[in-house]
Amino acid sequence: MATQSKATTKGEKIQHVIDASGQTLGRLASQIAVLLQDKNTAAYLPRLAGKNVVVVKNASKLVVSGNKATQKVYYRHTGYMGHLREKPFKIMFKETPEIILKKAVYNMLPKNWLRQRRMNRLIVEK
Repeated sequence: MATQSKATTKGEKIQHVIDASGQTLGRLASQIAVLLQDKNTAAYLPRLAGKNVVVVKNASKLVVSGNKATQKVYYRHTGYMGHLREKPFKIMFKETPEIILKKAVYNMLPKNWLRQRRMNRLIVEK
């Protein structure tokens, strides 16, 4: 678990506030994925979406290790033939650091019908 997280209860939901400043992107994303799946509780059931809400602050202060800042590329397709768009990590991180963290968490969650429900409980702030 992230040492900067604190849990407060709101009815049935538990809200975790995580400060992302100085943390590595992949390690933070895997911790958030565990929290969103509710795997940190004794009442974990894979068929349930869970009750945790994760709020991440200071997403613009994330760090990446190695040469990922210059070598990592994000791809998206417009839907037209030959229209594969690519954007380097540096540019995407300057523009929208919250989308980078959301993509990392999204890909670490199980690929099933609960994934989008869990992602709706992730709030990322710049």
